Amino acid sequence: MLAQLPPALRSLQLPLRLQLWDGHQLDFGPEPLVTLVVRDPQLLNRLGSPSLDLLGSAYVEGAMDIQGPIGAVMSIADALSTALLGEADATAFVRPAHDKASDAEDIHYHYDLSNDFYRLWLDRDLVYSCAYFETGTEDLDSAQQAKLRHLCRKLRLQPGERLLDVGCGWGGLARFAAREFGAEVYGITLSGEQLKLARERVAAEGLQDRVQLELQDYRDLPADGRFDKVVSVGMFEHVGHANLPLYFRTLQQAVKPGGLVLNHGITAKHTDGRPVGRGGGKFIDRYVFPHGELPHLATAVARMSEEGLEVVDVESLRLHYARTLHLWSERLEQHLEEAARLVPERALRIWRLYLAGCAYGFEREWINLHQILAVRPRADGSHDLPWSRADIYR
Repeated sequence: MLAQLPPALRSLQLPLRLQLWDGHQLDFGPEPLVTLVVRDPQLLNRLGSPSLDLLGSAYVEGAMDIQGPIGAVMSIADALSTALLGEADATAFVRPAHDKASDAEDIHYHYDLSNDFYRLWLDRDLVYSCAYFETGTEDLDSAQQAKLRHLCRKLRLQPGERLLDVGCGWGGLARFAAREFGAEVYGITLSGEQLKLARERVAAEGLQDRVQLELQDYRDLPADGRFDKVVSVGMFEHVGHANLPLYFRTLQQAVKPGGLVLNHGITAKHTDGRPVGRGGGKFIDRYVFPHGELPHLATAVARMSEEGLEVVDVESLRLHYARTLHLWSERLEQHLEEAARLVPERALRIWRLYLAGCAYGFEREWINLHQILAVRPRADGSHDLPWSRADIYR
């Protein structure tokens, strides 16, 4: 059977072992770190074109098992794919339509898996977005608290101000802003499971008078400038390129003149927004974030500007997210037995690859993450931002 392998595959030098369903095996290097166990004979011939999507799908669907550290799995899969397919990026890609029904369904698929599953590997506040490492030595809980503080400081949030939190998740930022900065927060989400737990946590902290969380689509937000500040964290990845003008127009109309809007989201490597090559983006779209789309930073800034938001500050947190994802992946790997009792095996396989794969991708600049701070200028062009950033870091 091993003789059927393409010559280019058999000649590779990698710390990899290939093991077949009948026990036969082939080592590609003297000290294999990772073993790919082929369960489906039909997979053997397809390994001559090992895209990241093919390898990931084979594992998720049970055609192949993997043995070895998950971080090593990702680096070896990338090396294998690069050696046989090169560095070519995807050129043909389709952008799906986004409407309220499809967006709600996609959010339900990703976020309503199991609150207890997310508890295994997220921080204590269940902040499911890039942490902020002020020194690089913080643990996950400290780094997530630093991120929430960093967001509120960038927004120059003051006691009594009304903050709109678009995509509030489990309410970690909403509660932090109310508790630590005295804000009145209105948060929205499309995840019923997140909303239920978020409201329970608001009540447990006695913040009902300052935090209101609702199941609501961003397209249904009022356009009356009732909010002093607006924040959106890990949300615009679900919006879609076609809806970016509407999305940023909605945020602009929700904030008062002179108010600030902070968008924190993953951005694409390529200016046209096409996914990373060799099938990595295709795998994520199929199994992790259906219909997710990553705009390039230039696209996000252009759309914000066109909708009346003046961009005043941009910060890349790419390596912060790589570290965050590594910590998430490590925590999940430490709780695999418990995770297997909470979610189906297929889902657990998806999440193991997703967390480790995204950590690898952020490290290698396949994707980025940017915090973009903008202001809705008053009619005379004025706003109240300080002359420098010094206040953010005091």
